[in-house]
Amino acid sequence: MLKIDLKKQGHSIVVWALLLTMPYWINAVGGYTELGTQVVVMGLAAMSLNFLLGYTGVLSFGHAAYFGLGAYGVGMTIRYLVPSTGLGMLVGTGVGALAAALIGPMIVRLRGVYFAMVTIAFAQVFYFIAFRWNNVTGGDDGLTNWTRQQIHLGVATLDIQHQPVTFYYFVLAIFALAVAAMAFLLQSPFGRTLIAIRENERRTRFLGISVNFHIWTSWVISCSFMALSGTLYALLNNFVDPRALYWTQSGVFVIMCVLGGMRSFWGPLVGAAIYVVLQDYLSSATPNWMSFIGLVFVIAVLFFPRGVLGIIRRRSVE
Repeated sequence: MLKIDLKKQGHSIVVWALLLTMPYWINAVGGYTELGTQVVVMGLAAMSLNFLLGYTGVLSFGHAAYFGLGAYGVGMTIRYLVPSTGLGMLVGTGVGALAAALIGPMIVRLRGVYFAMVTIAFAQVFYFIAFRWNNVTGGDDGLTNWTRQQIHLGVATLDIQHQPVTFYYFVLAIFALAVAAMAFLLQSPFGRTLIAIRENERRTRFLGISVNFHIWTSWVISCSFMALSGTLYALLNNFVDPRALYWTQSGVFVIMCVLGGMRSFWGPLVGAAIYVVLQDYLSSATPNWMSFIGLVFVIAVLFFPRGVLGIIRRRSVE
């Protein structure tokens, strides 16, 4: 019995071991601490989308809107209101969650390509607001002249402003809390209901379950975690521009989910790591790096539809 449990938890053990030790080995393989931080941030974003896509079965091409709202929320709070990292993250996450809660009732009745197209439309609305509101958002030049602040805990101070390794573990701690919350929700009766909706929505509806309400709840939760990842992304770069809201950014999140494996918990994190590392390496080697990533994506869809983690799991079973 112990061997079975260890086998089931094997992927989680490996993932956490790699994440906890990343600052100590990433330089040896040609990376750097900030790249590891970006992997964790984008991994959280991809897992947030997967909460809706992989477990509820609803495709959104507009999640960049909430990623960008979180990023602008923390940046504008620090620049215009209070120079506080914690408050900025709360504002950014709250703005993204509020926007999702308000938009959700207008789209939860839609399915398939119609749902995906409407999410793109709403995302583009936020994009053009950020692009045109030059006096506040900086327009196409982005929101500048702000930086993440140290976090004062009373008895200690986290210097995430000047210490990349400290900031990495700060981001990892936020990631761990978010992932634990997602895992708890997915293992609860609510999570089982989402999977039932994904597998057979009509049968789930016949059981008397409010499908639209559950999809709306899944949508709000997914977008809230996405906004949280957006705040971390802005803090990592000390900068945010309208491209964080653009629909192509939503496509990147979908690519990450597909590469790693949509219906697995850790798959999107694996896909995010592959995408971020490939982007960093290829963009420094050629201006046509997107073509190579597109080729990798096509190969994955054609020959490995369950993603990298799906391949690993199948081989481990065999």
